[in-house]
Amino acid sequence: MTTFKELNVSAPVMKALEAMGFEEATPIQAETIPHANEGKDVIGQAQTGTGKTAAFGIPMIEQFDKKVRAIQGLVVAPTRELAIQVAAEINRLGKFKGTRALAVFGGQHMDRQIRALKDNPQIVVATPGRLLDHIRRRTIRLNEIKVAVLDEADEMLNMGFIDDIKDILKQIPEQRQTLLFSATMPKEIREIATTLMKSPTEIKVKAKEMTVENIEQFFMEVPERFKFDTLTNHFDIESPTLAIVFTRTKKRVDEITDGLQVRGFRAEGIHGDLTQGKRSSVLNKFKHRSIEVLVATDVAARGLDISGVTHVYNFDIPQDPESYVHRIGRTGRAGKTGEAISFVTPREMPHLRLIEKVTKSSMKRIVPPTNSDAARGKQQAIADNISKAIEKENLKQYTETATALLNEHDSVSVVAAALKLLTKERSDVPVRISSVQPISVKTGGGRGGRGGRGGGRGRGGRDSNRRPQGGGKRFYGKRGNQGGGGNRRKGNYQKRRGNK
Repeated sequence: MTTFKELNVSAPVMKALEAMGFEEATPIQAETIPHANEGKDVIGQAQTGTGKTAAFGIPMIEQFDKKVRAIQGLVVAPTRELAIQVAAEINRLGKFKGTRALAVFGGQHMDRQIRALKDNPQIVVATPGRLLDHIRRRTIRLNEIKVAVLDEADEMLNMGFIDDIKDILKQIPEQRQTLLFSATMPKEIREIATTLMKSPTEIKVKAKEMTVENIEQFFMEVPERFKFDTLTNHFDIESPTLAIVFTRTKKRVDEITDGLQVRGFRAEGIHGDLTQGKRSSVLNKFKHRSIEVLVATDVAARGLDISGVTHVYNFDIPQDPESYVHRIGRTGRAGKTGEAISFVTPREMPHLRLIEKVTKSSMKRIVPPTNSDAARGKQQAIADNISKAIEKENLKQYTETATALLNEHDSVSVVAAALKLLTKERSDVPVRISSVQPISVKTGGGRGGRGGRGGGRGRGGRDSNRRPQGGGKRFYGKRGNQGGGGNRRKGNYQKRRGNK
């Protein structure tokens, strides 16, 4: 895997990437960015969810001059939803460079868009029909365009936009750079590549299929602010022997590690800012089980090969399906079984479904455990150990004292006291984890992108800008009372696992 630092990304863009929680480039980014930075035309064949926006957005941001008061980059997208999401991501990437993108699409008042265009964004992300309307009105001029991007070209072909695309490209200066991305390459798209692009470099990225068969995959739908408590509750119930917790930023590695230590877990973290010596020391402790939880970013865990990992937690869902496969492959090795549990915020549910689709895997929904579940889980673990001791241990030297206790107290009180003394109480210190931007999936979706003619009507199809449905939401009240729960034993919690 390649880091963005290895791709020679500028400091302002690197700062934006770190704020977004990204250190490691996806395959389409790693292969596209160097060619695009050299000014070459590129054809990228990759599925949705592989990180295409940053693949073309970063090179655009790097070469545009914020002082030039004209549109320098154009992205054509099939739907209004995709246009909005692409523009939002480019704005996050260009935050510290001063580069701005504007989404232009049908269904929105033309006057409002014209006013926004007068603020001179460097990049316009537009649906084909509305873009042509602006070109005819001369409210968008293409004479300063340096880079033109066609995103999800096959979807635009399916929606009948192919002639519009050709018209648009023919009006952009020939000395432009053209980047085309498509999941498939039908002949009509190939024709654009051969007639309207200059010796394009072809990049083809195929998403990995799930190859690890010994891993049970689960997910919990958890609002961001409840993730940490959910993690520690799950630890108490499952008692993982060795667990890796993946998160997206170095800051969150440090915060989660500190929080786990405060709560009484043996945890250490690794990320790119650690020296090689410190990293090796932490990994050595993990291998020899002097710590039970390793908190890591993707980059820091690259090449990690430790046997015996029982659980992998995606505290933050990864940005692409390949990273998901890479992460969960840390468990279920050498014929042993393992578990992978992903924490997903309601807004990220469509991205989870995309990972399932691309990796051809299925994750079972489990209900986030409450504090009461965790307390019962710890007690049940001690009870199980007591049962094993009764079956296997020689207890003769303890029977006299046990008999004396039972003569003074009832048996239930004696066992309850033993459970209380043996159960390790966790610190209830509040832990605050800094938030990260939710990952949203860019769906090709509906056909609402061509609106705008005569009052902004869509072209024959449903509105593609509907909110995705998260499904299965739980009510979350105060800490420790997340939607009900109550006095459930560990066994009852486990019965709830698998309700997808």
